[in-house]
Amino acid sequence: MKKNWLAHIFLFGSALIYGANYSIAKIVLNGEYISPMGLVFFRVLTAALIFFLFHSFFIKEKVAKEDLIKLLSVSLFGIVINQSLFIIGLKHTVPINAALLMTVVPILVFVFSSILLKERVSNRKILGISLGFIGVLIIILNKGKITLSYETLKGDFLIFLNSVSYALYLVKVKPLLGKYNPITVTKWIFLFGLIFIIPLGFNGAMSANWAEFTPKVFTAFLYVLIFTTVLAYLFNIIALKKVNPSVVGVYVYLQPILATLVALIIGKDSLNWIKIMAGVLIFTGVYLVSETKKS
Repeated sequence: MKKNWLAHIFLFGSALIYGANYSIAKIVLNGEYISPMGLVFFRVLTAALIFFLFHSFFIKEKVAKEDLIKLLSVSLFGIVINQSLFIIGLKHTVPINAALLMTVVPILVFVFSSILLKERVSNRKILGISLGFIGVLIIILNKGKITLSYETLKGDFLIFLNSVSYALYLVKVKPLLGKYNPITVTKWIFLFGLIFIIPLGFNGAMSANWAEFTPKVFTAFLYVLIFTTVLAYLFNIIALKKVNPSVVGVYVYLQPILATLVALIIGKDSLNWIKIMAGVLIFTGVYLVSETKKS
């Protein structure tokens, strides 16, 4: 069977973007620069405009009326609920808690795929997801203590619900990608998402304290808009057209290890045998889920 190497490159890029996002998004959310829903508004608006213009000039693919309802449902899980709960949750918790709670995504995708898409449950995939999960736990717990307190409880719960929503999104969008171009699907889910986000985030967006934005905060703001929203969503959905949702989901496990590698490169972290062992477990887990046996 031909390997979908390009899909894995996109998934790796998406994992790298998300891995850095926990700390970068926190730069924007800390302080009184912009409200969480104001940030979500700008994320969805930016992506909707970019994908709409690109689709209008280059793709020009029409969608059947009966599929618009499906795209609306996908948008609710993948854009409205997912982005809103993640940003609000991250505002009320710490990055290490958020990263830990996101580890349930591959497990949930695996479960939802087997139920909704009848994806085959193999011992190979179960082993891969288990090894990846253990590796991620080692990386996260090695970074410091998990903060369990009343102050972070709200944020932790919202991040968990975000994980459930994102897992459902990955599974529900897969059948649509069998019929349409990834740009077409992405355009519609962001346009539908914008309809719901406008009443929720418009006031927060208009009350953004632009005068207080430092170059560092503005750079982080642009990163969240362009990289975390536009590019990461595009990379994932292109890959999802070629591989199963469980493969896309398991790449979530790479986020903490890639964030650690970036920190090593810029001198903000150090390497030890525990991180090496965790990295081996994670990459082995991703490989086992990603590779399919030849018939």
